[in-house]
Amino acid sequence: MAQLWGGRFTGSINELAWNFNASITFDKRFLEVDVKGSKAHATMLAKQGIISGEERDQILSGLDSILKDVKDGNLEITTKYEDIHSFLEANLIERIGDAGKKVHTGRSRNDQVALDMRLYARDEVTRAKELILTMLKTLNGIMKDNLDTYMPGFTHLQKAQPVTLAHHTGAYFEMFKRDYSRMEDIYKRMNYCPLGAGALAGTTYPLDREYTAQLLDFNGPTLNSMDSVSDRDYLIEFMSALSTVMMHLSRFSEEIIIWNSNEYRFVTIDDAYSTGSSIMPQKKNPDIAELVRGKTGRVYGDLMALLTTMKGIPLAYNKDMQEDKEAFFDAVDNTLNCLALFTDMLATIKFNKDVMLRSAKMGFTNATDAADYLVNKGMPFRDAHSVIGRLVLYCIDKNCAIDDLNLEQLKVFSELFEKDIYDAISLETCVNKRLTIGAPSPEMMRKVIEANEAFLAKEE
Repeated sequence: MAQLWGGRFTGSINELAWNFNASITFDKRFLEVDVKGSKAHATMLAKQGIISGEERDQILSGLDSILKDVKDGNLEITTKYEDIHSFLEANLIERIGDAGKKVHTGRSRNDQVALDMRLYARDEVTRAKELILTMLKTLNGIMKDNLDTYMPGFTHLQKAQPVTLAHHTGAYFEMFKRDYSRMEDIYKRMNYCPLGAGALAGTTYPLDREYTAQLLDFNGPTLNSMDSVSDRDYLIEFMSALSTVMMHLSRFSEEIIIWNSNEYRFVTIDDAYSTGSSIMPQKKNPDIAELVRGKTGRVYGDLMALLTTMKGIPLAYNKDMQEDKEAFFDAVDNTLNCLALFTDMLATIKFNKDVMLRSAKMGFTNATDAADYLVNKGMPFRDAHSVIGRLVLYCIDKNCAIDDLNLEQLKVFSELFEKDIYDAISLETCVNKRLTIGAPSPEMMRKVIEANEAFLAKEE
C-alpha cells in the first residue's frame, strides 16, 4: 500500500478501510491533469527559488516519462496506491530520487485534487460545447432543408396549428443554443486556480499563485484558501447544465419515439440506430432514443447525489467530497455520449414529408384560420369559434378535412363562406401569412437561419 502519509501512525490501516478510503479506481482518469498541474507547480517552485532549476528539470522529465509509460502500456496504475496522486509521486521518486520528494513542497492533496478536478472539468466543458455546436449545425441543416415541409404543431399532444419541420426543429435549436451559452458561462466562473491554497490555510512558502494560474491558462488564482479546497459549486453548476441538456435530449427523443410509431410514421430511423425483437420479426425499435430518454434520470440522480453530499459539509475539506468524482464522471460520460449518439442518429433520420402533410390536413390544424376567415368577413370571434367547432365535428363524422368539403356544404354552416375560403385555409397560406418574428413562415425562418449561421460561424 503506497501512501502519502504515515509518520503519525504506528499501526497499519485495515485492508477493508483502505479499499473504502482509496479512490485510485476512479481518479486514475486524472493522470494527465495531475501531471500537468504538477509540472506547473514545479516550474513555479523553481522560479521562486524553492527548488533548483536542475531539480525542476528532473521533475518535469520524470513526470513526462511516467505519463508516456502509462499511455504505452508499460506502467500500470494499480490499487496498491491510494489515489492517482500517490501513484504519481511514488513513481516519480522511484525514477528521479530525492528531487521527486520535493514536488509536493507548498502543496496539499486538498488543493492538488481541487486543481485536478477543475482542469478535468474545464476540458469536459469544452468538449460539451463542441458536441452541442455539432448538434446545432445538424439542426440548422434540417431547418434549411425543410422550410416547406408542412406538419402539425401540437399542444397537449393534440394537433393544433400547421407549422413546418424547419420551425419545429428551430425550437430545439434555441434550446441547445441556450445550453451552449450556459457552458460558456460555467467555464468563465470555474476558470480560477486553487493550487497554492494548501490544505486550507495557504502556506509559508513564497509561492507565486498568479504565475501558476498563468501557466495553467486560468484567469487568476482563487481568493480564499478555505473556499478553494471545499468549493464544488462549479461541478454542481456544470452537472445542472448537463441535466438541462439531457432534458432537451429526452424531450426530442420522446418526439422521435412518437413520430417513429406506426400511428404517426413521421420518421424512419436508420437501421444503424434501431434494434429488432427476438420474437417479433416485424419490430424496428427506437432503442437509442429510448436509452437517451432513460439516461436522463440517471444524470439527474448524479446531480442530486452531489447536492445531497455537499449540503451538510462544514468548512473546509472533508472526505465526503471524494464522492463528487464518480457522480460527476458518470454525468459527464453519459451526457456527452448521448449528445454524440443522438446527433448522429438525427443526421441520418428520414422525414416522411407526405405523411406529415397528410397528418396536418387531417388534423384540422387550419381550424383557427377558418375561424379567422369568418371574423374577417364580419362575424364575432366567439360565434366564428362555435361555427368552426360544429364544422370540425361534421368533418370528423365524414372522415374528411375542412378543405375537402365543397362550398355548398360549407354554406350550411355559414353563408359567409365563399370560394376564397380554400386559399385562406390552405396549409401554405396558414403558415406563410404568419410573419411575426419567431413564426413559422418561410420568410421569417430564413431570417432565423441566417442568424443561426452567423452564430455558428462566430463560434467556429
